[in-house]
Amino acid sequence: MFCHHQPCCPTSDASDREAARPVAHHPEQGWSLLCNGLLLFDDTGELLPDGQVVEPRRPHTAAQAAGGRGR
Repeated sequence: MFCHHQPCCPTSDASDREAARPVAHHPEQGWSLLCNGLLLFDDTGELLPDGQVVEPRRPHTAAQAAGGRGR
């Protein structure tokens, strides 16, 4: 896929690739297709255009971020 936005969206291999614009959004199925070819899942997992899988990145709870134990 090729981004036609101005300025162009980040490529699928860029560190900020999730900032690309959605071209298809299916919240009922839990995924969005971005204009850079990235398939982004609601659980923060990703499928890159070349087939590589990026595991979900779960955010830390406030307690874990503060050094305490998350429950």
